Amino acid sequence: MERLQKSVEESSCVMSEIVLPNDGNGLGNLMGGRLLHWMDICASISSRRHAGMVCVTAGIDNVDFQSPIREGEIVILNSHINRAFRTSMEIEINVWAENTATGSQRKCNRAYFTFVALGRDGKPVTVPELIPESDEEKKRFADAGVRRDFRLLLSERILPDAAPHLQAYLDTIRNS
Repeated sequence: MERLQKSVEESSCVMSEIVLPNDGNGLGNLMGGRLLHWMDICASISSRRHAGMVCVTAGIDNVDFQSPIREGEIVILNSHINRAFRTSMEIEINVWAENTATGSQRKCNRAYFTFVALGRDGKPVTVPELIPESDEEKKRFADAGVRRDFRLLLSERILPDAAPHLQAYLDTIRNS
């Protein structure tokens, strides 16, 4: 049976939240755990849009806290699928903070979430294939393969010789 195909755009999600006093850490900044909660929701929406079914968080990589988000600022979360594997998907989430007084926005965070689609029996099921269209989407697609190989190597689920995306990436670096 041929896999359904979807575009990156079909899975994208943009959410906004306002940082309230209850979201703070005592320094007037958004708590990291609260932000991760919002990021997980945003990524979940993208995974469900892509898979068309319930998906669960399988892992979170490379959470970069680049800039604190202050109480009263608006948090803008943007997620999209970078690559769909057989039953899992890599979702990239980028986070900006908006100062409502000035209208300025700054990028504050980025992370890569892995979600797995589950059938009614609770077992992983095949997800639609992702078709990258733009050059940027194609680069994110290729980079997601390298990150997946790293994840599998670090978790000892594969050996280095079974990491084709990582090997191709390393060959590119060696030859440049």
